[in-house]
Amino acid sequence: MLKKIIKNFLITLWTLINLSANISPAGDKAAGTSAVAVFAGGCFWCMEQPFDVLPGVITTVSGYTGGTVENPSYKEVSNGKTGHYEAVQITYDPALIGYEKLLDVFWKNIDPFDGEGQFCDQGEQYKAVIFYLDENQKQLAEISKTNIVKKFGENGGNQVITAIKPAGKFFPAEDYHQDYYINNPKRYKFYRFTCGRDRRLNQVWKN
Repeated sequence: MLKKIIKNFLITLWTLINLSANISPAGDKAAGTSAVAVFAGGCFWCMEQPFDVLPGVITTVSGYTGGTVENPSYKEVSNGKTGHYEAVQITYDPALIGYEKLLDVFWKNIDPFDGEGQFCDQGEQYKAVIFYLDENQKQLAEISKTNIVKKFGENGGNQVITAIKPAGKFFPAEDYHQDYYINNPKRYKFYRFTCGRDRRLNQVWKN
């Protein structure tokens, strides 16, 4: 009888622990939960690394979003025929890192004044965009853009072109694009150097 009572108690306790682990009030940054952010910043190879190194980021996925074609290929997107942008989808733990920090890293890895693309990659598919998934992300994105506009308004009056748009369906890119900077480090570094990405970023964000 005693064993049965103890067993039932342990089962009840285990159930309560599991329920409490999965319940998080609206807006609560509880451990074990995850959230998603989507940014376009030109070549998606170059947008994975800056987020991968951040504590609290769980995964980054290169892919395509914002277009009208289902399951687009890299060739289709790079030709500019689908309306998609090269983008990165970031899954993160909001208990460890906030969306504001992700926005800050996004800005520091793009040229906000380029209205034709990013760095050596030009065309609609390579433009920088913040894709918000809910109203909170939208508001934070707008605040961050306002701060960037103020920053550069005081330093030369450059026009910030970067758009803020509602997120649509995200399509992961082909496997060979994922973790490209890890799997193909020499090609990645050569591309990044010849594209002038770091030179331009240093020019824009030196202050």
